[in-house]
Amino acid sequence: MQLQYTTYHVKQPMQLLQFIEHALNGVSRSRAKAILSGGGVRVDRKNTRQFDLELCPGQVVEISKRKPKGELQSKFVKIVYEDPQIIVIEKAPGILSMATSHHAFCVKQVLDDYFHRTHQKCTAHVVHRLDRDTSGLLVYAKTLQAEQILEHNWRDIVTDRRYLALVSGELPQKQGSVESWLKDNKAYFTYSSPVDNGGKYALTHYRVLRTDGKHSLVELKLETGRKNQIRVHMQDLGHPVCGDIKYGNGDDPIGRLALHAYRLNFYHPMTGEPLRFETPVPKGFRLGTAQQK
Repeated sequence: MQLQYTTYHVKQPMQLLQFIEHALNGVSRSRAKAILSGGGVRVDRKNTRQFDLELCPGQVVEISKRKPKGELQSKFVKIVYEDPQIIVIEKAPGILSMATSHHAFCVKQVLDDYFHRTHQKCTAHVVHRLDRDTSGLLVYAKTLQAEQILEHNWRDIVTDRRYLALVSGELPQKQGSVESWLKDNKAYFTYSSPVDNGGKYALTHYRVLRTDGKHSLVELKLETGRKNQIRVHMQDLGHPVCGDIKYGNGDDPIGRLALHAYRLNFYHPMTGEPLRFETPVPKGFRLGTAQQK
């Protein structure tokens, strides 16, 4: 389908993102970014995704609200935000964040194919990961410089990172914290110890959002990002994540691991701009008969 553009003329200096917001009569910043990151903007007949591009009077900006043909179409990966340095995606369950020796299909491969198809001279650099069966928000760097800044300053750059989990049963406390030391055995099973066992210290904060007695929807915030941290800590509480084959109790009401990274807030590695991303509660996590607590 051919994109249809509306033409606008720049009359005063401003950045491209701000221009789009004004041109579209005060459209929200997130919507303006979505149009821009989706490839729906041209400046002087050239496509651009650079939100901080400085515009000068006399330039011509073309904006299309329709999605371009080259847009990523994957049941496993949805683009939430993109600019020349980073890309934020929502990952579906069932796909790895990056390839292993046994599994080549992964988010990185999907993104690299998308970059190639859209003639972007970059590759996806892995900054952090989600388990294969966990869904939610991930950021990948598109340049080595952005990757290095994110990787080496992750704890300072990320301002808020939270998960939603559907867990088995009703927790006796509406909020609290779990701390322990986590260590893997030779079979890659993560064990939790209340005292230092030579493993890595882990701290998880939780808050019950709602429950129906049989299951509870819980928000989790990590102070540390250890492997399997949420899954093991919910097991420690006696209310494991539903659908967890490894650390669960067999309770699987929605046919998947019920863990979703729903919020990711961080400072842009190149511009320092605060970025905030949040996804809706996954459909299967909603307790239809639940009572708000």
